[in-house]
Amino acid sequence: MQEILEIIEVKKRDFAELPLFEFMQDVSIHPIKRLSFAPCMAHFIMSFSDLNKYVFRDNLNTSRIQKVVNQYTYEDDNHWPWFIQDIENLGLNNYGNFTTALTSIWGEETRITRQISYQIAGYTFQADPIVKLIVIQVLEAAAEVFFNISRQISVEIEQIAGKEYLFFGEVHVHEETEHVISMPKEKSLLSEIELTDSQSHYLKEIVEQTFQTFSEWTYELLAFAQKHNAIAEENQESSEKMKVCA
Repeated sequence: MQEILEIIEVKKRDFAELPLFEFMQDVSIHPIKRLSFAPCMAHFIMSFSDLNKYVFRDNLNTSRIQKVVNQYTYEDDNHWPWFIQDIENLGLNNYGNFTTALTSIWGEETRITRQISYQIAGYTFQADPIVKLIVIQVLEAAAEVFFNISRQISVEIEQIAGKEYLFFGEVHVHEETEHVISMPKEKSLLSEIELTDSQSHYLKEIVEQTFQTFSEWTYELLAFAQKHNAIAEENQESSEKMKVCA
């Protein structure tokens, strides 16, 4: 298993070099604009609680690894209210009505966001606990990259707006570091697992494909931010011109 964990670390470092994270760290851009992709994330963020409850969790399986997975799911299935609150505080709750929101969440510009949930469910539903735990390791690796950067943006916005940001900020980062799978005992458990050749091959494929989808997702998020920032700037310019004409 140690080889799989090392592959995840390599993929994590590559993931951190993607253009989305360069955009998020560009201090020449207003910090709210650097999180303006947040609505694009909605399907995956809101689905994650269900993945924990109905896909990862299995209270009938008493294996040691599944118990670790189960504990993780209880720790991590209640973060979605933070996301909703941050959307509101960021001023990104501007989809007008229910049908507009549905069209956005299930529209073409958010298609990869939806694929993430389906891909993860496909790999892990009724799967061996080892598979579930490795998928969770990939999720946590990608999350660490993302939230360590979003936390910095949240600090900037908090200084401007005087509001606390829970999902994108320090609260979420702290919760992530407290997960059971981050504890030394559980890390040792993982590294000591011996895999067959077929298991190793399959887990490598899962790691590769999951990181690939997450990487594609970052480009979708970046495109969403750039498009909607441009629209917001055009609307602001039009509004200012109207004021001048008036």
